[in-house]
Amino acid sequence: MPSRNGKRLQAAALTVLMAGVLLAVWQFVTLPKPVKLPPGVTAEYAELMGQGKATRQGFPTPAQVAHAFVRELRDPFYNRGPNDKGIGLQLGYSLARVAGGFALAVIIALPLGFVIGMFPVLHRAFDPFVQILKPISPLAWMPIALYTLKDANVSAVFVIFICSVWPMLINTAFGVAGVRREWLNVARTLEVKPMRRAFQVILPAAAPTILTGMRISMGIAWLVIVAAEMLVGGTGIGYFIWNEWNNLALPSMLFAMVLIGVVGMLLDLLFARLQRAVTYAE
Repeated sequence: MPSRNGKRLQAAALTVLMAGVLLAVWQFVTLPKPVKLPPGVTAEYAELMGQGKATRQGFPTPAQVAHAFVRELRDPFYNRGPNDKGIGLQLGYSLARVAGGFALAVIIALPLGFVIGMFPVLHRAFDPFVQILKPISPLAWMPIALYTLKDANVSAVFVIFICSVWPMLINTAFGVAGVRREWLNVARTLEVKPMRRAFQVILPAAAPTILTGMRISMGIAWLVIVAAEMLVGGTGIGYFIWNEWNNLALPSMLFAMVLIGVVGMLLDLLFARLQRAVTYAE
C-alpha cells in the first residue's frame, strides 16, 4: 500500500493534471478565429486596426488572465483615488468587513447558543425565531441596513453579521445539548460548580461542533461580502469585480475571482486546522 506521503503526491499529481486539462480546454475554446473581412479590406489593414482576429465570444485567453495576474500583483497597494485602488487594498477592505461582522457574530452567537443548548425550554422558545429568520437572504437585509444605519461600510458589516450568526448559533446549541449525560452526571456528583462545569466539561466537549459552525459561517461570510460590496460600491473585492465588469476588463475580473477562491480556501484551511487541534487535544 502506498504511504501517506505517496498518496499526497498522487493527489497533487492528479490536481496538476486536471488543472492542465482545464487550461488546455480553456485555451482551445478561446482560440482566435478568422473574421470575415468586408470587400476591399486587406488582411494586413484589418490586423492593423485590430479586426483581423477575434476570440470566440470575446472571452479572454489564459495568457491574458495570466498577464492580469502579473499586472495586478506587481503593485497591489497603489491608491490613485476613490475608484482606482490596488487589489491588495480592495482585499484588505473586504477582509476587514468580514472580520468585523464575524467577530460580532461570535460575541452574540456563542454565549446565546451556549445558554440555549443548556436549557431545552429556551431552545423551544427561540427555535421559531431562528427558523423564520434563518432562511432570509442576507442581502435582503441590505436596504434596511442602509436606511437605518446610513453608512454603506457599517451596513456591509451588519450583513456579514446576519449571515454568520445562524450557523454559529445553531451549531453551538447543538454541540452543548449533545454533551454526554454521563460527563455531566459525574460533574454533579463531584459537586462541580455550574460555571466551572460549563467551561471545563461542556465547552471542551462541544468545541469541535462550535468550530464547525464557525467554519461554515466564515465560508458564508466570504461568499456574501462579494455580493454586498457589489451593491454598496466604493471599495472591496466585490466592488473591484463589478468595476472591472463595467470597464469590460474581463481578465482582471477573472483574476479577482480566482483570488476570492484562494482566500476562501485559506480561511477554510485555517478553521480546519483549528478543528483538528481541538479534536486532538481532547
